[in-house]
Amino acid sequence: MKPFLIFSFVFFSLFSFAQDKPSKNEKASFEVLGNCGMCKDRIEKAAFSVKGVKYASWDIPSGQLRLVYNGLKTNLDVIEMQIASSGHDTENHKTTVEIYEQLPACCQYVRKDEEPKPGQMHKH
Repeated sequence: MKPFLIFSFVFFSLFSFAQDKPSKNEKASFEVLGNCGMCKDRIEKAAFSVKGVKYASWDIPSGQLRLVYNGLKTNLDVIEMQIASSGHDTENHKTTVEIYEQLPACCQYVRKDEEPKPGQMHKH
């Protein structure tokens, strides 16, 4: 009975370890703040500029970015940092005020924890 318990423990330990290993086709979705078609182009271009990103599609109404990427080459943190450096806040990374203020007026979304400026677009 004891060898069976040891085998079971080793098997399930290896199985759970294998589940944590990144794959070549990781899928993810997360919020990216933006407003319009120009934002969509900028967000998707920033995502695709990260080596290993295979698919990126940002949905304007929901603000959700859907990704397929090679988890052996990159990770979500790197992708989110690249998007933030393009001017768009993500769930875990915010752009700088300087970069944000360089966005065209139609692209200046309402940042979380901030009041909208006069004429600034916001999501409902």
